[in-house]
Amino acid sequence: MSSLLVSLPDSVLREAVGELPQGVEVVEWALDGPAPRPRFDIVVTPYMGKTDRLAHLAGVDARLVQCQSIGYDGVDRVLPAGHVFANAASVHETSTAELTLALILASQRGIPDFVRAADAGEWAPAHHPSLADRTVLLLGYGGVGQAIESRLLAFETTLIRVARTARSDERGDIYGFESLPELLPQADIVVVGVPLTAETTNLIDDAFLTQMRDGSLLVNIARGAVADTDALLAHATRGRIRLALDVTDPEPLPAGHPLFALPNVLISPHVGGASSAMLPRMARLVREQVERMLRDEPPLNVVLTS
Repeated sequence: MSSLLVSLPDSVLREAVGELPQGVEVVEWALDGPAPRPRFDIVVTPYMGKTDRLAHLAGVDARLVQCQSIGYDGVDRVLPAGHVFANAASVHETSTAELTLALILASQRGIPDFVRAADAGEWAPAHHPSLADRTVLLLGYGGVGQAIESRLLAFETTLIRVARTARSDERGDIYGFESLPELLPQADIVVVGVPLTAETTNLIDDAFLTQMRDGSLLVNIARGAVADTDALLAHATRGRIRLALDVTDPEPLPAGHPLFALPNVLISPHVGGASSAMLPRMARLVREQVERMLRDEPPLNVVLTS
């Protein structure tokens, strides 16, 4: 059996990965300095916010660079030439879909208002919109969008699916971005789950928000820069729309930012994938990549070849 050299960023992931096949050597390297070896078969990067560390791969012979996030915006600007980069598809979709539903349900059923009232020692019953019978527009139809869709169907919603490229599947039409002006006015809830690219940066701008229904809910679980923060603040301040944001621009959102003070805005601190499901699923993906390499099979989830 061939031997492999794998680097993992910390002891926590190393323990979760567990025993690997005979001939696989593991070293810990968080990409926080020069490489401890000149060559690796697989390099697993640290999780969240450390894209700049990829520069330490310069001069390193690595067959596969495996990240721990689904999103990989900015990687192409830092990753040295000659590397194959894979994202962590299959790891975060379920947790992100869970958080999306939590944000939607909390916003729809007034949970933040009830929590604020309880903190003040008050009993404050109120009538709020359901999730049932609402029309939800899913903007972005990758793995996360599909995971959200499957859960929303159980809540008896009507779904409108939008992706960069129009197509259809067994559930019907998937519209292209060009159809947004006619689709946005139909939606009670808009869930944004697109990757951050040049095309999607500030996609959620004043014109986009103006096309949304009065009182509708915008949920962003993509990247903060997909939305124009000034436009979000302007529409939410007027009370025209509601917001549920797991991501912001800038991030973290500075203390005292006016978005924090608005009662129609619910903010979580970019924790879509931060659940107990992440570590075992990430470990499973690492083991699968190792086993595929041992079998001389192509790796999963390759998104960049520099």
